[in-house]
Amino acid sequence: MQGTVDGFSYGLVTPVVAYLMACLGGALGLRCTTRSLLVANTWRAGWLALGSAAIGSGIWTMHFIAMMGFSVERVPIHYDMATTFASLGVAIVMVGVGVFIVGYRGATGPALFTGGTITGLGVATMHYLGMAGMRLHGTIQYNIVTVVASVVIAMVAATLALWAAVQVRGILWSLGASLVMGLAVSGMHYMAMTGVSVHVQGSVTGNPGGDTAAGIIAPMMIGPLCFLLLAGVVVMFDPLMVMGRPDWRDAQEAADNRSDAAAVHATHRSRPIQGRRVRRSLGRPEPRRAPQDW
Repeated sequence: MQGTVDGFSYGLVTPVVAYLMACLGGALGLRCTTRSLLVANTWRAGWLALGSAAIGSGIWTMHFIAMMGFSVERVPIHYDMATTFASLGVAIVMVGVGVFIVGYRGATGPALFTGGTITGLGVATMHYLGMAGMRLHGTIQYNIVTVVASVVIAMVAATLALWAAVQVRGILWSLGASLVMGLAVSGMHYMAMTGVSVHVQGSVTGNPGGDTAAGIIAPMMIGPLCFLLLAGVVVMFDPLMVMGRPDWRDAQEAADNRSDAAAVHATHRSRPIQGRRVRRSLGRPEPRRAPQDW
């Protein structure tokens, strides 16, 4: 028989907290990605890795906080720890691939398309792998239309987020972009959950195996939240991140100006040499140099 599914068992608490977590991870990830464009290549990988882990951890935490509000009437829900934390690894790795592509290739069309596609697929894979870690007396069924719609939303949201990471200027614009990113990621989650139905099998009593929601909440919150806190400290104590300057475009313009100034200086230094060559070509005697003692 079909079970009665409720995605908001705690009212607006879980959607709001999940949205804030997605925004936090997105904000830290965007700022770290922006910061990576201002440093040498030897440091760029570190900032991109930190941004990838922040985005992946934020999205993963958002998903499972939202799942705290998911329930099926008279059916206990448990979670398999291995599958649950495997979804965290998938999120970080696939988000990292997309972030590294844009971080090293720039905001070109092919880079954004490739990076956004991989990142979006990583978010969707994390969601459905996390759902696969659920244990209950029943079968979870999905509506194919909502599945496709959720994947498309994830890909579009990831592409826009990567574009914002290299185009948006200043911390206020980055915060605005993270709010939009959090809304898109949360929308992807709840779009996917609207197509979920549960076919209850047999008795609804007993333990289907795995850890309960209360049992998984502690490691789920402690690990990723501590990491996000650490990433937030790194961002807060970096003056370039807090002030939002110099922007990567400003840094590029400054580099171009320095190159132009060096070229002009080299031109001025070369003019006396050209003058001597002209005098020599016209037959004018070169000024005698003072004798040197050897």
